[in-house]
Amino acid sequence: MHIPYLSRKEYHKFPYGAVEIGTQMCFRIVVPRGWNCKGATLYIWEDDKAREPYAMDWDCLEGEGEEWWKACVTLEKSGLYHYHFVCDLGQGAWSIGAGEKGQGQWGSVKPFSFTVYSDEFDEPTWLYGGTIYQIFPDRFYNSGQPKENVPKDRILREDWGATPYAAPVYRTQEADENGVSPQCESYDFFGGDLAGIIQKLPYLQGLGVSCIYLNPIFEANSNHRYDTADYSKIDPLLGKEEDFTALCKAAKNHGISVMLDGVFSHTGADSVYFNRAGRYGGGGAYRDPASPYRQWYKFTEYPRKYSAWWGVDILPEVVEENESFQAYIMGIARKWLKAGASSWRLDVADELPDCFLDDFTATVKGEKSDAYVLGEVWEDASCKISYSQRRRYLQGKQLDSVMNYPLAEAILNYAKGGCANALAEVLETLAENYPPRALHLAMNHIGTHDTVRALTLLGDGVKGYHFTGNQEYIAKKRLKIASLLQYTLPGIPCLYYGDEAGLQGGKDPMNRSCFPWGMEDKELTQHYQMLGKLRRENPIFRRSPCRILEKNGSRFVFERYENNEVFRVEIDGLDYKISNKKA
Repeated sequence: MHIPYLSRKEYHKFPYGAVEIGTQMCFRIVVPRGWNCKGATLYIWEDDKAREPYAMDWDCLEGEGEEWWKACVTLEKSGLYHYHFVCDLGQGAWSIGAGEKGQGQWGSVKPFSFTVYSDEFDEPTWLYGGTIYQIFPDRFYNSGQPKENVPKDRILREDWGATPYAAPVYRTQEADENGVSPQCESYDFFGGDLAGIIQKLPYLQGLGVSCIYLNPIFEANSNHRYDTADYSKIDPLLGKEEDFTALCKAAKNHGISVMLDGVFSHTGADSVYFNRAGRYGGGGAYRDPASPYRQWYKFTEYPRKYSAWWGVDILPEVVEENESFQAYIMGIARKWLKAGASSWRLDVADELPDCFLDDFTATVKGEKSDAYVLGEVWEDASCKISYSQRRRYLQGKQLDSVMNYPLAEAILNYAKGGCANALAEVLETLAENYPPRALHLAMNHIGTHDTVRALTLLGDGVKGYHFTGNQEYIAKKRLKIASLLQYTLPGIPCLYYGDEAGLQGGKDPMNRSCFPWGMEDKELTQHYQMLGKLRRENPIFRRSPCRILEKNGSRFVFERYENNEVFRVEIDGLDYKISNKKA
């Protein structure tokens, strides 16, 4: 079957993939001479806007049976654009659109698409070629230093490494006879702190880490701290503001930066802002109708009923468009950047409106022009729809990049015995859809605090997190394959604390166990040290293109190439080979 247009071939569309505003794009279709094509038109439109026709010029004859038609277009507005072609065959017209796998098929009307972006902010070039290390602070390392001003209702564990208690059951808004919603059960804490991270910086440096991503560290009443109680204070179990500043300074001396986790779509009900439980006196939106924070929340029946994140009443939603809230959060963003942070990760970025994202990124870049702003988006961020509208995370003014969940799923599926072609398809789709900055700054993770541990997931038939028979052997071999892809494909690898030590674990809280200091899996640790060294010593991993050479069954071969240098990765089942040479 003749395919007149392939969007991933440069002779069909040049430049390939996403383009910057003002870039001339040339589109070329190749049709059989037997069609007797009298003319061709390229139609381009942005979502529901009217299609704009561009007449295509006859380009040339090629070989015995082809003729080429061509049109060049320059767009001056960022956005996600769609397009297809229509050929005039004299007695009728045929559309050329995208097939199920992105291949052009005549007679189809499904459009192709491309992104136009603007580069208005400085890039965090310091992160290119780096490695991120995610830390769940309570479970990484307890320095043993005394903690001050810790709330008395916290459960403090003294058995580091023991099984975490089951997470409290979240209750929806069901009030008691007095109209008060029930409180969440207490959480258990193992006492990991900022001082403990400082003590382990040499270890992180040995892994090749260039950026630490900290799960929330602000005052909160859960061990995960996504129920913020006070954005302006470090949680007392983690230390003080001085400890955070000391961490940033010490990390910098080891060539490591610090990224904070911003949870701005909701706060904790037990917070200085909402104060449902009265922990913070008589103020707060729940207890004081005149509170300055009252306008931050959506009450439907004051004070008992209010909008909550996914219906979880201990997490009241905020009105992110509120000017007072935005001004406060922008001040918080600047405060912690001045204290030493270099980056912000935005929790549930797809639940934050454009106006908030615009202001947040402008504020962060205004404070530190090369700061890194990362968003949590689980899908292809180039075409995501939320708030009933197309989102523009990667088109300029907003995020540098996103967490790469599509790639994580593809890597894990392939490592478990999946087809190389499926992995290649995801890679090619992302490369085509994402602007270069977003592609090479995407956080390539294969496990986080929200997912089952990678080692557990890669062990077939695992129940809970205990392996049987040769499951551990297979899981470790698969983890080496997955991490190799994670570290060598375009993007920034993010290692979830403990994966390199062989930590296992199912869903929360088992995926948030304590780091097993003194009981690490040395084989895996050495593997990750090798990967970190590989990235640190090879500049080719900064922003070089990726070329897929083979994608047959379990065999997957690709190259990163730049100038005269080529880095090749060959994977066949559970075996791999890497090589670096001059072209």
